[in-house]
Amino acid sequence: MVLGPDFFVRETLEVARELLGKLLVREVGGRVLWGRLVEVEAYCGPEDRAAHSSRGLTPRTRVMYGPPGHAYVYVIYGMHHCLNLVTRPAGIPQAVLIRALEPGPGVGRCSGPGLVCRALGIDRSLNGAPLRPPSLYVVDDGVRPDPELVVRTPRIGVEYAGEWASLPWRFCLDGPYLSRPVRGRRSAAGGPVERVRRR
Repeated sequence: MVLGPDFFVRETLEVARELLGKLLVREVGGRVLWGRLVEVEAYCGPEDRAAHSSRGLTPRTRVMYGPPGHAYVYVIYGMHHCLNLVTRPAGIPQAVLIRALEPGPGVGRCSGPGLVCRALGIDRSLNGAPLRPPSLYVVDDGVRPDPELVVRTPRIGVEYAGEWASLPWRFCLDGPYLSRPVRGRRSAAGGPVERVRRR
């Protein structure tokens, strides 16, 4: 089942957690590429100092202010694309960053946001695109991750965000495909990573 706007319109932390185990699918050049979502981060702006939307409505962040279920794609370091999935109703600029996938057949390494986009052929041409076939979309194929493998930690690389940097808004399926391992690690707040049980 392809996930539509009704899935993405909900609370961003809930969407982020429930994306784990779903398939991110990209159709490009006559090929169908996909990977299973194993690591995401929630960005709950504009109050969230780590979110791009904390800077307000700009040409870059306009997509985040739009309707849910759209792709927000930006470039970092002048070379790496990053994919976010817009959440919440229009006017509430929040999104989920895709950090890592377990790659499907024929798909290259996806252990980092830039690697995800490179492996699936995602670039700025998809910025603002609706998440639906035949371009880029998310599929629920019925797989439910083992709750014992679902963990949450602080987000990566947002130390500039002050107290927002310590919030456990990175959701992962513990395993070999993550951008940064979590097993045995301690959170930025000094405590263990938090295991999350699905409701």
